Amino acid sequence: QVQLVESGGGLVQAGGSLRLSCAASGSIFSHDLMGWYRQAPGKTRELVATIMSGAFRNYADSVKGRFTISRDYAKNTVVLQMNNLKPEDTAVYYCKCRLSDHRDYWGQGTQVTVSS
Repeated sequence: QVQLVESGGGLVQAGGSLRLSCAASGSIFSHDLMGWYRQAPGKTRELVATIMSGAFRNYADSVKGRFTISRDYAKNTVVLQMNNLKPEDTAVYYCKCRLSDHRDYWGQGTQVTVSS
């Protein structure tokens, strides 16, 4: 069983920064895929960034150059550093873990609101 708990959301002005953290517990290994997704009101959930084995990173085009995903294996956390935030980044952000057997686990989500 895997549990994911997000933290770090909040309200920020456009151009500001936020750091989201996802604390993971359970049987998670370095080769398992960890990532961040987001869902804005009235829209479908979309990929923001993923990381696997500490070296393979993937970003949505809309966040490239502004967001950075990293993983701390010692603390079993996944961090999303978000810089130069825009109003269109406003959404609920979810942490996700995909195990090697393709089972997916989600966190409860954390709200990010960017004011213009």
